[in-house]
Amino acid sequence: MNILYNDKTDLLYIRLDDRKQDVVNRRVSEDIVLDIGERDRIVGIEILDASKHVALERLLPVTYEVSKVAL
Repeated sequence: MNILYNDKTDLLYIRLDDRKQDVVNRRVSEDIVLDIGERDRIVGIEILDASKHVALERLLPVTYEVSKVAL
């Protein structure tokens, strides 16, 4: 599992399955999009405006990465 957070776009992405596979995006609310993979399993969860919905420090002990934008 990988957890990525982009502070520039306030987007949190939780990747549950690291295998490379085709996915279909399914919006379940205004701010949440699920990536659905093989056998209709959730591969990833994208949370828009994440700071409004998730306290990142409460995800611990799971570590998260803050992505760096190339300059």
